[in-house]
Amino acid sequence: MKKIFLLTGILAVVLVSCRQKPTKDIITKKIQYDVNIKSPDANWDWWIQNIVGPDREKLVDLIMDGALSGKFQAYDYFSDSISPAAIKWMLADTFYLTYKRSTPPYDEYDTTVIMKITRDDILRIRFLEEWSIDPNTMQFDKKVMGIGPVARRIDLSGTERWQPLFWIYTDKDFISALKKEEKGF
Repeated sequence: MKKIFLLTGILAVVLVSCRQKPTKDIITKKIQYDVNIKSPDANWDWWIQNIVGPDREKLVDLIMDGALSGKFQAYDYFSDSISPAAIKWMLADTFYLTYKRSTPPYDEYDTTVIMKITRDDILRIRFLEEWSIDPNTMQFDKKVMGIGPVARRIDLSGTERWQPLFWIYTDKDFISALKKEEKGF
């Protein structure tokens, strides 16, 4: 009886150890794309290109508070670290404009316009990811390497523009790999 249990145990171990681990083929080591987190069209179903209001606010707060407090190291688009103070500065644009009065004597006058980026302006998240796939099962994996908030801006001429603010890299080794890549190592 003991021999049967022993043989069954050994057979089970052999079968489990012979199972092939799924192979993953890397599709790309880097892909970057934007995801709307607030639907651009109110007539679409609520879940299309949208995160429900309180959940969206929680995500934006997590990213912004983390970067502004220094909890998460933020990087610019050249992979250089930026301070929380620099992020605060980036959230406000100051323009000095000269206008001409519309009534005689049509004098020119100067004015200062300050345009602030608020959390309500952050309507997209930019992702930097590595993609891989198991060719046997079509199981697709995405590894997020970095995330960045993208703010909707309306410039002085009324044109809509999208401004990426900064990156937060989620993989500690990724930033050093980026630096080596930039230097050509």
